Amino acid sequence: MRALLLLALWLGGAAMAEGTFTNPVIEPVAADPAVIRHDDGTWYLFATQDRWDDGVEHYLPIFRSADLVHWDFVGDAFFFPPRWKSQGFLWAPDVHRFDGRYVLTYAYSTWGDPNPCIGVATAEHPEGPWDDLGRPLFCSDDVGVRNSIDPFVWVEGRERTLIWGSFHGIYAIALAEDGERVVGEKVRLGDERFEAPYVVRRGDHFYLFLSSGSCCDGARSTYITWVGRSEDLLGPYVDDLGRDLRYGGGTVVLFRNDDWVGPGHNAVVTDDAGVDWIVYHAIDPQRPNLRSGATRRPALIDPIDWVDGWPVVHDDAGPSKAAQARPSVR
Repeated sequence: MRALLLLALWLGGAAMAEGTFTNPVIEPVAADPAVIRHDDGTWYLFATQDRWDDGVEHYLPIFRSADLVHWDFVGDAFFFPPRWKSQGFLWAPDVHRFDGRYVLTYAYSTWGDPNPCIGVATAEHPEGPWDDLGRPLFCSDDVGVRNSIDPFVWVEGRERTLIWGSFHGIYAIALAEDGERVVGEKVRLGDERFEAPYVVRRGDHFYLFLSSGSCCDGARSTYITWVGRSEDLLGPYVDDLGRDLRYGGGTVVLFRNDDWVGPGHNAVVTDDAGVDWIVYHAIDPQRPNLRSGATRRPALIDPIDWVDGWPVVHDDAGPSKAAQARPSVR
């Protein structure tokens, strides 16, 4: 019973008075979140492989929510890591829908891996079961990009574009229609500062969100979230001063404050009132580590205000711990 109570406290977020909530919404760990909404209105969040001090290795844990605030853990995408790579961890999942099926794209790597890879799995439902492709979509050596992790897939009709990269340039490349191989030439979108790409479209612009700094150094983590925009998915992306993200540009979206450090690796979702919410992980500097010593990275959400065509979070005050209005969900 005590274990169930602790799990509820971890995963339920901190709901306050009716109509408000406080961050975080998932504890103790839900790093590198990717979110998708099922046909019945339920949101599903996928996170990087981690342990939660429960002695269990969670291979891409999956959470579900009716309101983006209360989240339940429903299982892991894999019972064991796919066997097409001899060793590694499953990091930074992305999930999209294509031809009625859900597609999970993930990084397969170790720290300092000389040849990390990107894998693909599919399922009829976000809760699985997930059927892995059984081979990499590609590895770093195949495409000539070191540290090829952090995949994101943009879907436009029948066309899909993979965007990826981690501290060796951010790149985009087209996927074949079956999604099982890349085609054409890669295009560079961002420089070596960045990782964790995520794209949203608003009006006439594509917005490329990126992260820089150290994600996983406890209270000393330096992760920052940036953005640039372009009228074309393949760039060039520039910041609010017109500087190219390939050459030092970038507008800060989330930065550390007294309550949270290392905010980054975000997704963006839209509630039923049309408000955009940034979903990301961050670190409480007062509780930065798990008992294992690993960095404790809970999931947070905050509303985005679009000011003069640029995303702003809490008037640039950054991640919030204060009570705030909940997302609007019918």
